[in-house]
Amino acid sequence: MTLQGTNSYVIGTGHGGSVVVDPGPDIPEHLEAILAAAGEVELVLFTHWHSDHTESIDRFLAMTGAPARALRDDFTRNAEPLRDGEQIEAAGTTLHILATPGHTSDSVSIVLPEFGEHGAILTGDTILGGSTTMIDHPDGSIADFLDSLDKIEALGDAKIFPAHGPAIDSAAQEAQKIRVHRQQRLAQISTVLAENGESADVDEILAIVYADAPERVKAAARQSIAAQLRYLQG
Repeated sequence: MTLQGTNSYVIGTGHGGSVVVDPGPDIPEHLEAILAAAGEVELVLFTHWHSDHTESIDRFLAMTGAPARALRDDFTRNAEPLRDGEQIEAAGTTLHILATPGHTSDSVSIVLPEFGEHGAILTGDTILGGSTTMIDHPDGSIADFLDSLDKIEALGDAKIFPAHGPAIDSAAQEAQKIRVHRQQRLAQISTVLAENGESADVDEILAIVYADAPERVKAAARQSIAAQLRYLQG
């Protein structure tokens, strides 16, 4: 479910402190590796509440003394929750907070306008490298996810740094590709409902639309199907 694992990011200029995004699971060796790269940590940010991103919150804060911020206040420590559209000046650079719900209701992305020629965006699980994210029904929603893709597409050729998988060169191109894939899935489910009746349940749809999916992803596929049914039913 985490592809090659959860990516933790260290943001900074190499002069002064740093910002750490998604320190991840509570694995001491992993947290020590982050600290070795980060030096003095000014701030910790979480892209959303899932445990593979947040499990280490209290240990990592004890190690660093840094405040932690997320959209949800229960994953915020010694600070205020994040706000959509907020601009943060930290670690010698600028970070823009962009609410990108869909995967979960509290998902945010972090835009780095000063990175490279076109800027960059840390997308959490909203966009993954090499896979399509699941919609964590009922917390997440397809309608929100499609709106979030529009926001990410508007960033043009900003580089994507996802929470799982490798970096992606163009935010706009990847958002377009994912939207097409999601619309194809919605069309497939609509066809199943037309052919098998509106009462077709999640497992019936799973057996047809996700017939080739490996067993390890079927729980996530069930959640995405439930979210797509909710979207199609209005």
